[in-house]
Amino acid sequence: MEKFHAFTGLVAPMDRANVDTDAIIPKQFLKSIKRSGFGQNLFDEWRYLDHGEPGMDPTKRQPNPGFVLNQPRYQGAQILLARANFGCGSSREHAPWSLQDYGFRVIIAPSFADIFFNNCFKIGLLPIMLDAAILDRLFEEVKSNERYNLTVNLQKQTVTTLNDEVFNFEVDTFRKHCLLNGLDEIGLTLQHAEKIKQFEQKRRNEQPWLFL
Repeated sequence: MEKFHAFTGLVAPMDRANVDTDAIIPKQFLKSIKRSGFGQNLFDEWRYLDHGEPGMDPTKRQPNPGFVLNQPRYQGAQILLARANFGCGSSREHAPWSLQDYGFRVIIAPSFADIFFNNCFKIGLLPIMLDAAILDRLFEEVKSNERYNLTVNLQKQTVTTLNDEVFNFEVDTFRKHCLLNGLDEIGLTLQHAEKIKQFEQKRRNEQPWLFL
Protein backbone atom coordinates (compact mmCIF):
# COMPACT_ATOMS: atom_id res chain seq x y z
CA MET A 1 0.00 0.00 0.00
CA GLU A 2 1.34 3.43 -0.92
CA LYS A 3 1.97 6.05 1.73
CA PHE A 4 -0.67 8.77 1.82
CA HIS A 5 0.91 12.17 1.23
CA ALA A 6 -0.76 15.58 1.20
CA PHE A 7 -1.92 16.42 -2.31
CA THR A 8 -4.06 18.78 -4.36
CA GLY A 9 -6.54 17.01 -6.61
CA LEU A 10 -9.34 17.63 -9.07
CA VAL A 11 -12.82 17.19 -7.58
CA ALA A 12 -15.81 15.41 -9.11
CA PRO A 13 -19.34 15.69 -7.63
CA MET A 14 -21.59 12.66 -7.10
CA ASP A 15 -24.74 14.51 -6.10
CA ARG A 16 -26.83 11.53 -4.97
CA ALA A 17 -27.57 10.23 -1.49
CA ASN A 18 -27.55 6.53 -0.59
CA VAL A 19 -25.24 5.43 -3.40
CA ASP A 20 -24.97 1.70 -2.79
CA THR A 21 -22.18 -0.71 -3.60
CA ASP A 22 -24.15 -2.32 -6.43
CA ALA A 23 -24.24 1.06 -8.16
CA ILE A 24 -20.53 1.57 -7.47
CA ILE A 25 -19.59 -1.79 -9.01
CA PRO A 26 -22.43 -4.02 -10.33
CA LYS A 27 -22.52 -7.66 -9.24
CA GLN A 28 -21.51 -9.16 -12.61
CA PHE A 29 -18.00 -7.71 -12.18
CA LEU A 30 -17.28 -9.37 -8.82
CA LYS A 31 -15.79 -12.58 -10.20
CA SER A 32 -12.18 -11.48 -9.78
CA ILE A 33 -10.46 -11.22 -6.38
CA LYS A 34 -7.68 -9.03 -7.76
CA ARG A 35 -7.78 -5.38 -6.71
CA SER A 36 -7.02 -4.01 -10.17
CA GLY A 37 -9.06 -3.65 -13.34
CA PHE A 38 -12.33 -2.56 -11.75
CA GLY A 39 -11.99 1.15 -12.50
CA GLN A 40 -13.31 0.79 -16.04
CA ASN A 41 -16.57 -0.56 -14.62
CA LEU A 42 -16.98 1.94 -11.78
CA PHE A 43 -20.62 3.16 -11.76
CA ASP A 44 -21.05 0.99 -14.86
CA GLU A 45 -24.83 1.20 -15.12
CA TRP A 46 -24.69 4.99 -14.88
CA ARG A 47 -21.59 5.55 -17.04
CA TYR A 48 -22.79 3.52 -20.02
CA LEU A 49 -26.04 3.28 -21.93
CA ASP A 50 -25.49 -0.37 -22.86
CA HIS A 51 -25.37 -3.31 -20.44
CA GLY A 52 -21.86 -4.20 -19.31
CA GLU A 53 -20.31 -7.61 -18.77
CA PRO A 54 -16.77 -8.66 -17.74
CA GLY A 55 -14.27 -8.56 -20.57
CA MET A 56 -16.08 -5.99 -22.69
CA ASP A 57 -13.89 -3.38 -24.37
CA PRO A 58 -14.91 -0.02 -22.80
CA THR A 59 -13.82 1.84 -25.96
CA LYS A 60 -16.54 0.01 -27.91
CA ARG A 61 -19.34 0.76 -25.46
CA GLN A 62 -21.88 3.59 -25.40
CA PRO A 63 -20.97 6.19 -22.74
CA ASN A 64 -23.79 8.12 -21.10
CA PRO A 65 -23.02 11.78 -21.92
CA GLY A 66 -25.15 12.96 -19.00
CA PHE A 67 -23.20 11.12 -16.34
CA VAL A 68 -20.85 13.31 -14.32
CA LEU A 69 -17.66 11.22 -14.73
CA ASN A 70 -18.05 11.26 -18.51
CA GLN A 71 -17.88 15.05 -18.63
CA PRO A 72 -14.48 16.38 -19.81
CA ARG A 73 -14.19 18.83 -16.89
CA TYR A 74 -13.99 15.95 -14.40
CA GLN A 75 -11.51 13.74 -16.24
CA GLY A 76 -8.61 12.83 -13.97
CA ALA A 77 -10.51 13.55 -10.75
CA GLN A 78 -8.89 12.20 -7.57
CA ILE A 79 -11.41 13.49 -5.02
CA LEU A 80 -15.08 12.48 -5.07
CA LEU A 81 -17.71 14.60 -3.32
CA ALA A 82 -20.65 12.48 -2.25
CA ARG A 83 -23.85 12.68 -0.24
CA ALA A 84 -25.07 10.89 2.89
CA ASN A 85 -24.76 7.13 3.43
CA PHE A 86 -22.30 6.61 0.60
CA GLY A 87 -21.34 2.95 0.10
CA CYS A 88 -24.48 1.42 1.61
CA GLY A 89 -25.78 -2.00 0.54
CA SER A 90 -23.70 -5.16 0.38
CA SER A 91 -20.26 -5.43 1.95
CA ARG A 92 -18.35 -6.09 -1.30
CA GLU A 93 -14.69 -5.03 -1.07
CA HIS A 94 -14.76 -4.47 -4.82
CA ALA A 95 -16.52 -1.12 -4.27
CA PRO A 96 -13.52 0.72 -2.78
CA TRP A 97 -11.22 -1.25 -5.12
CA SER A 98 -13.06 0.14 -8.16
CA LEU A 99 -12.99 3.71 -6.85
CA GLN A 100 -9.26 3.49 -6.18
CA ASP A 101 -8.53 1.77 -9.50
CA TYR A 102 -10.39 4.57 -11.31
CA GLY A 103 -8.06 7.09 -9.69
CA PHE A 104 -9.87 8.37 -6.63
CA ARG A 105 -7.76 8.83 -3.49
CA VAL A 106 -10.30 10.59 -1.28
CA ILE A 107 -14.09 10.39 -0.85
CA ILE A 108 -15.74 13.26 1.04
CA ALA A 109 -19.29 12.79 2.32
CA PRO A 110 -21.47 13.63 5.34
CA SER A 111 -21.66 9.92 6.24
CA PHE A 112 -20.65 6.48 5.00
CA ALA A 113 -21.94 2.96 5.42
CA ASP A 114 -19.83 1.36 8.17
CA ILE A 115 -18.44 -1.63 6.25
CA PHE A 116 -17.58 0.45 3.18
CA PHE A 117 -15.91 3.04 5.44
CA ASN A 118 -13.73 0.36 7.05
CA ASN A 119 -12.86 -1.28 3.73
CA CYS A 120 -11.57 2.02 2.34
CA PHE A 121 -8.89 2.31 5.01
CA LYS A 122 -7.68 -1.23 4.31
CA ILE A 123 -6.51 -0.24 0.82
CA GLY A 124 -5.36 3.33 1.43
CA LEU A 125 -8.47 5.11 0.18
CA LEU A 126 -9.30 7.98 2.55
CA PRO A 127 -12.98 8.54 3.44
CA ILE A 128 -13.54 11.98 5.00
CA MET A 129 -16.70 13.00 6.81
CA LEU A 130 -17.63 16.70 6.76
CA ASP A 131 -20.83 18.41 7.83
CA ALA A 132 -23.65 18.32 5.26
CA ALA A 133 -23.74 22.13 5.14
CA ILE A 134 -20.05 22.19 4.17
CA LEU A 135 -20.71 19.62 1.45
CA ASP A 136 -23.53 21.80 0.09
CA ARG A 137 -21.08 24.68 -0.30
CA LEU A 138 -18.41 22.48 -1.90
CA PHE A 139 -20.89 21.06 -4.40
CA GLU A 140 -21.85 24.60 -5.43
CA GLU A 141 -18.20 25.62 -5.78
CA VAL A 142 -17.39 22.56 -7.89
CA LYS A 143 -20.32 23.22 -10.20
CA SER A 144 -19.44 26.93 -10.51
CA ASN A 145 -15.71 26.49 -11.10
CA GLU A 146 -14.39 24.23 -13.85
CA ARG A 147 -11.44 22.01 -12.87
CA TYR A 148 -12.04 22.74 -9.18
CA ASN A 149 -9.35 21.48 -6.80
CA LEU A 150 -9.09 20.74 -3.09
CA THR A 151 -5.99 20.09 -1.00
CA VAL A 152 -6.11 17.19 1.44
CA ASN A 153 -3.54 16.96 4.23
CA LEU A 154 -3.89 13.82 6.31
CA GLN A 155 -1.09 14.74 8.72
CA LYS A 156 -2.88 17.99 9.62
CA GLN A 157 -6.34 16.45 9.05
CA THR A 158 -7.46 19.33 6.86
CA VAL A 159 -9.26 19.96 3.59
CA THR A 160 -8.35 23.33 2.04
CA THR A 161 -10.27 25.13 -0.72
CA LEU A 162 -8.92 27.32 -3.50
CA ASN A 163 -9.83 30.32 -1.32
CA ASP A 164 -7.68 28.98 1.52
CA GLU A 165 -10.70 28.06 3.60
CA VAL A 166 -9.76 25.16 5.86
CA PHE A 167 -12.03 22.37 7.10
CA ASN A 168 -10.84 19.96 9.77
CA PHE A 169 -11.81 16.29 9.79
CA GLU A 170 -11.50 13.47 12.30
CA VAL A 171 -9.65 10.22 11.69
CA ASP A 172 -8.78 7.36 14.02
CA THR A 173 -5.16 7.61 15.23
CA PHE A 174 -4.30 4.03 14.28
CA ARG A 175 -5.82 4.34 10.81
CA LYS A 176 -4.00 7.63 10.28
CA HIS A 177 -0.71 5.96 11.22
CA CYS A 178 -1.35 3.13 8.75
CA LEU A 179 -2.20 5.47 5.87
CA LEU A 180 0.74 7.80 6.46
CA ASN A 181 3.13 4.84 6.57
CA GLY A 182 1.54 2.80 3.79
CA LEU A 183 0.69 -0.12 6.07
CA ASP A 184 -2.10 -2.52 5.18
CA GLU A 185 -2.88 -5.62 7.26
CA ILE A 186 0.01 -7.57 5.71
CA GLY A 187 2.38 -4.65 6.22
CA LEU A 188 1.40 -4.42 9.88
CA THR A 189 2.11 -8.13 10.33
CA LEU A 190 5.49 -7.87 8.62
CA GLN A 191 6.54 -5.24 11.14
CA HIS A 192 6.75 -8.14 13.59
CA ALA A 193 8.54 -10.50 11.20
CA GLU A 194 11.58 -10.94 13.43
CA LYS A 195 9.48 -11.78 16.49
CA ILE A 196 7.49 -14.27 14.42
CA LYS A 197 10.70 -15.97 13.29
CA GLN A 198 11.97 -16.14 16.87
CA PHE A 199 8.70 -17.70 18.04
CA GLU A 200 8.79 -20.27 15.23
CA GLN A 201 12.37 -21.22 16.05
CA LYS A 202 11.61 -21.50 19.77
CA ARG A 203 8.66 -23.77 19.10
CA ARG A 204 10.74 -25.88 16.72
CA ASN A 205 13.37 -26.31 19.44
CA GLU A 206 10.84 -27.11 22.16
CA GLN A 207 8.53 -29.35 20.11
CA PRO A 208 10.62 -30.74 17.22
CA TRP A 209 8.21 -33.63 16.63
CA LEU A 210 5.65 -31.19 15.26
CA PHE A 211 7.96 -30.41 12.36
CA LEU A 212 8.81 -33.97 11.28
